Amino acid sequence: MSKQLNIGLFGFGVVGKGLYEVLRSTPALQSSIKKICIKNIDKPRSIAAENFTNNAGLLLDDESINVIVELTDDADAAFEIVRTALQNGKAVVSANKKMIAEHFEELFQLQQKHQVPFLYEASCCASMPIIRNLEEYYDNDLLHSFRGIINGSTNFILTKIFKEQLDFDKALLLAQQSGFAESNPALDVGGYDAANKLAILLAHSFGIVAKTDAFIFNGIENISLQDAIVAKSRNWRIKLVANAQKLKDGKLAAFVLPQFVDEGDDLYSVENEFNAVITESSFADKHFFKGKGAGAFPTASAVLSDISALRYDYKYEYKKIFHQTDTVLSDDFYLKVFVSVDDVSNIQKEAFEWIEEWHNKFKHSWLVGIIHAEKLAANNWWKHKGISLIVCPDAIVEDVEYRKISRRSLELAGVL
Repeated sequence: MSKQLNIGLFGFGVVGKGLYEVLRSTPALQSSIKKICIKNIDKPRSIAAENFTNNAGLLLDDESINVIVELTDDADAAFEIVRTALQNGKAVVSANKKMIAEHFEELFQLQQKHQVPFLYEASCCASMPIIRNLEEYYDNDLLHSFRGIINGSTNFILTKIFKEQLDFDKALLLAQQSGFAESNPALDVGGYDAANKLAILLAHSFGIVAKTDAFIFNGIENISLQDAIVAKSRNWRIKLVANAQKLKDGKLAAFVLPQFVDEGDDLYSVENEFNAVITESSFADKHFFKGKGAGAFPTASAVLSDISALRYDYKYEYKKIFHQTDTVLSDDFYLKVFVSVDDVSNIQKEAFEWIEEWHNKFKHSWLVGIIHAEKLAANNWWKHKGISLIVCPDAIVEDVEYRKISRRSLELAGVL
């Protein structure tokens, strides 16, 4: 049975305004915003002042408000809002991926204790409904992997570098001017946003509750126009890709890194602010999801979908967590990577098991080699300014013969 939803909204930024407009245009949803809580009560707004307050308690303690929608940009404040709302027996919808990733376990326990729904489809991939599909459709024993572009800002920047030959700074500025990157874009371009999303998706896909320090991740800050030129020469493109893949031993490899993708990859043609995820399972084979991953209305549409689901008391069942098998994260795998540098002395050649290509040019040297994920996790030399690490199309290498390659092989190859 559907019911009337009275909403207390926290935040009236780009997404909050988008949601307000969307709800006004969908009266059949039987949902309305009763009050909006913002930080600066004196700031001029596009709607009447009586809609706003800076007193969170007016929303959280109002018994007539049965849904809290949290759309702030402060992860710490967001957690206090969501925790209090759940403790007060209110359903919650949020888009704050940083807050959810950092406090997932506690938020999970609060839902179980107070038996109220907490939905957050908008926290991952905006308009693309990936959380609910992973939650409802795929059995943990059947899902083999998922990989995808889950940050619209970085994909927009990389598209401009490729399509228009812009350097990184100019592409970033254009993303900010287009509303796809924040004035402080560090969370996006540093890979933190995508890593937070991957942490959330791991819980709904494989039942793994982990924070971002449990897997390797990096952003696109060090990607250069020279890297794009190398990619173009091989008919590849560069994308920031989140990966989760079961290994031969049943454990799970997970990481977020820039990756070369070739023409046969479904991610190859995903451009600008679009997101996409490819799932692979035992019987259904591959599925491909694509949708806008940034912008006011795409994100608001995901929030609206969650609000609509609350009318029918929908909750995440967390099937993968409750029916957890022995799937655990592992860094016992090899990656085939491209590394480029301004100064060749910055490459730690001794960290590689094998180097397949070596190109030493003036102010731009690069190699392609095999490296163990454990060595990437243990030392961040590859994240330093002037060094770019990009995963090759055939990213994960599980062939055991690489384990037998000795340091002597590198010496014979003339790279040590």
